[in-house]
Amino acid sequence: MIAVHDLTHVLAVLNAATIVVLIYAYSRIRAQDRDGHRRAMMVAIAIGAAFLAVYFVYHAFAGLAKFGGEGPIRPIYFTLLAVHVVMALLVAALVPITVYNALKGRFAVHRRFARVTYPSWLFVAASGLVVYVMAVHLYPLPG
Repeated sequence: MIAVHDLTHVLAVLNAATIVVLIYAYSRIRAQDRDGHRRAMMVAIAIGAAFLAVYFVYHAFAGLAKFGGEGPIRPIYFTLLAVHVVMALLVAALVPITVYNALKGRFAVHRRFARVTYPSWLFVAASGLVVYVMAVHLYPLPG
């Protein structure tokens, strides 16, 4: 059985998988492979749903993230974390809108949203990995 504190590693793996799948999905649409793009995006959405489920379970049992860094790294970490959280909320709103327009065949609107959603989602996944590495591996809270 996985301990609650191990869920941070699961979240990191899901973030890394999101990055890989989003880049692949982008490569498919650039190659004009709509079916490949659609399939990859469905995988990205499934990974996102799994991430949210694990994230809520983790924070329900573990509380807020702990950070043990001292000195100048603290404001750097918490600034990154704040930007990450704000962008994650934005992505949580943008993804359904972007997907909805694709499913309705409104590809011009879909593309306009995707131009913001895609880099934002990539940023959230990548910054999530940086926050994980900083809080769990580089500056864990002693104890």
